[in-house]
Amino acid sequence: MMAFRELSSLEKSLGLKKPNKYSTQGDKKVPVLHSNNGPALVGLVTIATHLVQEAKRPKLLGGSAEHKALVQQWLEYRLTKVDGCLKDDIKTILKDLNSYLEDKVYLAGNQFTLADTLMYYGIHHIIVDLAIQEKEKHMNVTRWFDQVQHYTGVRHHLPPVVVLRNRVYTSGHH
Repeated sequence: MMAFRELSSLEKSLGLKKPNKYSTQGDKKVPVLHSNNGPALVGLVTIATHLVQEAKRPKLLGGSAEHKALVQQWLEYRLTKVDGCLKDDIKTILKDLNSYLEDKVYLAGNQFTLADTLMYYGIHHIIVDLAIQEKEKHMNVTRWFDQVQHYTGVRHHLPPVVVLRNRVYTSGHH
C-alpha cells in the first residue's frame, strides 16, 4: 500500500491532474498501473519513470547518459537494498548513503531527480525513528533528507522530520 501513496504523491508533485488506477500483484504487493491505451505497467520504478515522462519532466530522469545511469542506479538501490531491509541492514544503508553524499547535494550530483524523491519515500520510516545522535552521525544523509523533504511537492503523505540545524549543521561540537 505504501507504493500507492508514493505514486499518488509523485503524481501530485509532477502536476498530473488525473489520478491513475493502481492495483498490486504477487506476495510482495508490486504496484501495477492500468491504463486505457496500452499494456499494464508493473513495478514502482517503471511506473514512476512513466509518470515523469507523462508529465514531460525528462530532467528528473537525468540529463546526460551518465546522469541517467546514476538515477537508474539509485532507483535500483532503493528497490534492492532499501525496500524490505532488515533492522541489521539499516546501519549499512545509512553509512553507505552518508559516505556517498559527502560531496553531493543530491543522489545524482547537483540536480534533483526522481531518485531523490523515491529514496526519500523509501527511507522516511528509517530517518523518522533516528535519535538526534544518529542524525548527527549521518549528517550528510540528514542534510540531503532535509533538503528533499522541503523540495516543493515531495512530502505530501509523510509527516515532516525535525532536524535540529544548530546541532547538525554546525562544524563545532557542543
